[in-house]
Amino acid sequence: MVSRTVVLVIAVIIAHIPARASVPIIVSAGAHHRALGNLCNQAQEQVKNGDLTGALRNVETVLHADPTFWPALYVRAQIFARQGKYQLAIQDCNEALRKYRGFVEASSLRATINAQLGNYAEALKEYDYLISLRPRLVTLARVLKQRAWLQATCPDPAFRNGQQAIKDAKAACSIAVWKDENTIDTLAAAYAEVGDFDSAVRYA
Repeated sequence: MVSRTVVLVIAVIIAHIPARASVPIIVSAGAHHRALGNLCNQAQEQVKNGDLTGALRNVETVLHADPTFWPALYVRAQIFARQGKYQLAIQDCNEALRKYRGFVEASSLRATINAQLGNYAEALKEYDYLISLRPRLVTLARVLKQRAWLQATCPDPAFRNGQQAIKDAKAACSIAVWKDENTIDTLAAAYAEVGDFDSAVRYA
């Protein structure tokens, strides 16, 4: 770790695949990476605004200058996920995690993509692992919501667990002080899965 520090803030855009919340990622780097960090931040803003072409151009510029710059790999994974290029997105998540094993945001995105692709066992295993890490609360809430959504709505009934989905969704709602409508909607889906349609309607 170098002694000089640059704070690189990347807003995280993930939900069932679209983004639902922004999470700061703090990256320590030397002055050499300052310009790369600025380009990465710009690319993230472009992703938020739907300018995937511009975002990809900036990310490729960063990776051409430094192929090991793992925040850029993560942003490119988000771009690929939004473009439906899921295998490429997973490859970038894998590489970002190889560079920085503690990168929970890349792990969360990979799990969500696997769920989208029907790799439910892999997705659930990764959600379980992330929750066991007890990450920062905003990340924990999102992962609990994602696991609840999978267990409440999975097309394969073997992976459904309505009671656990209710517990996860309630915990996520509590962390979000019941202000995130998508998390509350996930709780409604969990109640529907166990046949409690009165509660499902109330939360919906």
